[in-house]
This record gives sequence, C-alpha cells and structure tokens, in this order.
Amino acid sequence: MPDESTTPDLVELVREQAEAANRRDLDAVTNAFAEHAIMTAEARTAFPSEGRAAIRSFIEDWFDAYDELHFELEEVSDFGNGVVFAVLIQDGRLAGSAGRIRQREGWVYIWARGLIARLQTTYMDIDEGRAAAERLAEERG
Repeated sequence: MPDESTTPDLVELVREQAEAANRRDLDAVTNAFAEHAIMTAEARTAFPSEGRAAIRSFIEDWFDAYDELHFELEEVSDFGNGVVFAVLIQDGRLAGSAGRIRQREGWVYIWARGLIARLQTTYMDIDEGRAAAERLAEERG
C-alpha cells in the first residue's frame, strides 16, 4: 500500500470552508477553526474574536445581517509553513434592503494541525495582504 500524505491540502480546506459559508452551514464553517483560534480584521472594530465560540457568534451575526450572501474565491495560494492567502469576493444583499454589496478582500490563514489557528481578514489592498502572507510564511519557516 503506497504511503499517503497526512498533510492536509490547505487550499482545498479553504475552498471547503467557502462552500460551507455559501450553504450557511455555520457548524462546518466554525469547525474549521481550532478551539483557541483568533480571527482579526483590518477594518472592523468588533475584532479580534478569540476562541471558536466567539468566532461562531461573530460569523452568525455576520450571516444574519444578510438576506443573501455569497463568497467567491478568486485566488487561493499556499505559501507553505501553514500560511494560505485567499482573494475573496463577498457579494450580498443586506437584510431588508434591495441594494447589493460587493467587496473584494485578501484573507490570510494560518493553519495548524489541519485547523485554522488565526484568520486575518479584510485586506482591502490585496497586494498588502499577499505580502503579509509571504512574510508570515518566511517567519514560520
């Protein structure tokens, strides 16, 4: 029997999490986070969310704010050492509104043991987010 890699495909895990978010499967989205994970954002004041329960609460509030919300992954790159960078487009309609919101952002994931240990979201400057991911991968090497 050939040796099979036990290293998770982090790009695939990011894709699976985005698919779960599009289904609004809160359990699948939050179960991708380590128990003591941290989720932060550049442009939001409600952060950081620390721990899976706090992250779940934030994501639940985020989903509830929209009647429609879709996540599209434009790019997902594994920089090694547990660091993944994704360019994500959020497209949605706020609850009770006819207007749509479309936002393109960079997200930096730090993975450990197949779970998200830290997620830095909302890099509006995609190049800045990519550079941050590259630095993190080098530092963790």
